[in-house]
Amino acid sequence: MNFKPILDSNLIKTSVPCRVDFGGTLDISTFYLPLSHLEPATLNLALDMRTYVTLSPWKKGRIKISSKGFESMERGREESGVDNPMGLMFAIAGYFNAHGVHIHIESTSPPRSALGGSSSAAVAVIAAFYAAMDEVKEPEHIAWLAHYIESSVAGIPCGGQDQTAAAFGGVNLWEWGFGDEGPRFTRKPLYEDEEERQMLNQRILVAYCGIPHESKDINGQWVAAFKSGKAVHHFKEIVAITKKFSSALQAKNFSFAGELMNRETEIRCEITPEVLDKTGKKLFERAKAVQCGARFTGAGGGGCLWAVGEQENIQALSGSWQKVLDTVENGRILDTSIDPKGILIHR
Repeated sequence: MNFKPILDSNLIKTSVPCRVDFGGTLDISTFYLPLSHLEPATLNLALDMRTYVTLSPWKKGRIKISSKGFESMERGREESGVDNPMGLMFAIAGYFNAHGVHIHIESTSPPRSALGGSSSAAVAVIAAFYAAMDEVKEPEHIAWLAHYIESSVAGIPCGGQDQTAAAFGGVNLWEWGFGDEGPRFTRKPLYEDEEERQMLNQRILVAYCGIPHESKDINGQWVAAFKSGKAVHHFKEIVAITKKFSSALQAKNFSFAGELMNRETEIRCEITPEVLDKTGKKLFERAKAVQCGARFTGAGGGGCLWAVGEQENIQALSGSWQKVLDTVENGRILDTSIDPKGILIHR
């Protein structure tokens, strides 16, 4: 489909939030199908560091993709291949049979921060194409489509919670399973009231540990450990902890939520010690020292940590973390808060 005539008269702009998470990996079918009797769930908080996508007109028969921090790529509609930094976006353009379009992506979250950036961008790009075609799709449809396209590009099962956070926004517990028509998630929103969200904002903290030096494929190690049977009991415990963590947040028992968060982090460290890098380990220990919980985001190994605790403890932790981050290139406390909105179409 040639999008140039549509975009000549009307640029399409969309945006979606990124996220911090708890219980990740359980949103991968490798885990949630054999553990279905336990009703596995993940929890995430959408953050207002948004990813913005603009569709603008380009040459007929050509596709250009630009993303902050990457070299732009352009190719003809008949060219193929997704084994490149823009592979996911080219795959999405291919799904829509798109050409005559320039896809521009700009994320306000830090690079390689493990805040779900690539999945968020996928959701925003898909939403932009539907908006260009003047088609209205439910957030659930867009989240699943982004999930499946990303899995096809990766060539392995991928999770879905990054896409749901981007599509829906807010604070949610996501239960993963299999329904009559295929894989499904059940959304259980928390903190829907603005005043309550502001209260929660004062009891969380997000730190960026700088750009990770190398990829350790920690997710791959978790999958391998689960498939071998060695870590099944670990993930069964994580299922229970995630649900208790959700309940603790809902009950506003932030001290207990912090204890649960630390236990989940310790379990992950038992399976993959490198899930916390050198800076992450320091931040984790400092969180425990002031009665807060701390956890890596995404698959860890660098990127971000987030913390939960009572307000006075989080305030103390902020200063303690900053002293550590002052010694790390690009490390910093992120000025961010919960974003109640998911996909936005900017007219």
